[in-house]
Amino acid sequence: MTKVALVDDHQLIRNALAELINKFEGYQVIHEAGNGVEFLSQLEAYEAPDIALIDINMPLMNGFDTARKVADTYPDVKILALSVEDDEEAIIKMLRSGATGYLLKDTATKEFKLALDEINHKGYYHSDLVANTLLKSIKPETNGKAVKAIINYQAREEEFLQLACSEMTYKEIADQMCVSPRTIDGYRENLFMKLEVKSRVGLVLFAIKNGIVEV
Repeated sequence: MTKVALVDDHQLIRNALAELINKFEGYQVIHEAGNGVEFLSQLEAYEAPDIALIDINMPLMNGFDTARKVADTYPDVKILALSVEDDEEAIIKMLRSGATGYLLKDTATKEFKLALDEINHKGYYHSDLVANTLLKSIKPETNGKAVKAIINYQAREEEFLQLACSEMTYKEIADQMCVSPRTIDGYRENLFMKLEVKSRVGLVLFAIKNGIVEV
């Protein structure tokens, strides 16, 4: 059974979400809290959930601070942001705070269930909203020093990583680097393995968190 926590200051929303999640096979809501302070108190007194759905705008402790505290203290808890905020700054700030997924509150039930399943089994859920926000917000300036201290990559892989943090398609990246699409596939798979990520958004998140690109 996958245990879920709901952290939102609107009780009606918590009640509706709890009823919905408890109907999903294999999921059970074990914590409900109206703010981050209340949720952290619950974590100190009771078992931690597998997934925490955290709103952004809450009294006493907002979603950013709550996610950061949870990520630092309870790293095994997977954080899914669920908010009405769809602006670029909020999404990026929540991801930087430790969220591994971001959904809007008007998300369809089918996508919501998919997000829970992805977070539960893969550890992250990168929706089109998150992917488009990241790719559109990254500045072209890069700094390869940070990644060189973390992984051992080839010069062409470094170039590919930087180009992957743009809105270019893989075919356009191949043309830019004057190589075949198959070679690009090789660079991508090598970096997936070295960085332990499974998607282009994973590459971008790695680049952001390690200061390789700026947003």
